[in-house]
Amino acid sequence: MTELIQESTLAEYEAFVQSHPKGHFAQSSLWAKQKPAWKWRAIVSRGADGRIRGSIAFLIRTMPYIHKTMLYACRGPVCDLDDRETFGELVAAARELAKEYKAYVIKIDPDVPVENEDFRRMLEDFGFRTRHGGKNFEAIQPKFVFRLWLNGRTEDELMASFHQKWRYNIRLAQKKGVEVRICGKEMVPAFSELMLTTGVRDGFVTRKPEYFANMLDNLGEHARLYMAFDPEGAPIAGTLAIHYGDKVWYLYGASSNEHRNLMPNYLLQWRMIQWAVETGCRIYDFRGVSGNVSEDNPLYGLFRFKQGFGGDFTEFVGEMDLVLSPAVYWAAEHG
Repeated sequence: MTELIQESTLAEYEAFVQSHPKGHFAQSSLWAKQKPAWKWRAIVSRGADGRIRGSIAFLIRTMPYIHKTMLYACRGPVCDLDDRETFGELVAAARELAKEYKAYVIKIDPDVPVENEDFRRMLEDFGFRTRHGGKNFEAIQPKFVFRLWLNGRTEDELMASFHQKWRYNIRLAQKKGVEVRICGKEMVPAFSELMLTTGVRDGFVTRKPEYFANMLDNLGEHARLYMAFDPEGAPIAGTLAIHYGDKVWYLYGASSNEHRNLMPNYLLQWRMIQWAVETGCRIYDFRGVSGNVSEDNPLYGLFRFKQGFGGDFTEFVGEMDLVLSPAVYWAAEHG
């Protein structure tokens, strides 16, 4: 039995997503507040006992020029990966939702490693097909990430698992007087300035300050802005992290062009990992890296930085599309 989540069942839904091993902040209604241009709808499947056994939440948006919508389940579904019955119910209900919103495609990018061939085959059985992409950041969400499995380890045990140079850099930052603080919206302008500096340096487009301020409002206690200050009290680096369920994600990071010798980025990562340990998390997620791990790749430095903390290089199955209108889909893909 499936149903759309209403205001009266929203708390039950959030509790389910937070408690499930496949739960993800992007499947939360809290994250939907961060995307006001999209509608949010969540579907659940209930077992014979009436309890939620699986869910999938969609962000829905009318695409420019084609006047049709896309249903996008960022890191969904949330269910047991071998539960074909539940997944089938969710897909059937998603098809009905797609009719209501005149969608041309149902897009998912599950939090599932590429090695899980059984899950991939199940997706294909239900009509999904892989959307082939590159090895960098061509998809909506990163296909390649580093994940640190905490598994109840202590801070000392985790520190010992880091590369020796990384341990040295964390301690060097502390020795040199770098201070990391958890900050509120008053530090968003400084963080945004650092993001702009980083974007110019590394060649990517940055978001406006309002986006980061809204994230702190919308995610509430689930989001933290960490800022690193030099011994004189000037902000030199910052990160935004999200804690949801049994995971902490490193979402954004920025640093100045000065004082890089103080190694603030290493200490910031350590503080976020400590947050994951303190809250009993199973996973600390460093998020995206390039899948091209050759040293001549301009993005290799990001890969190497995250690798040094001892996480696992993880490739997800990637974006999978259930095409509902082939002609419109073709136009959207090639327009």
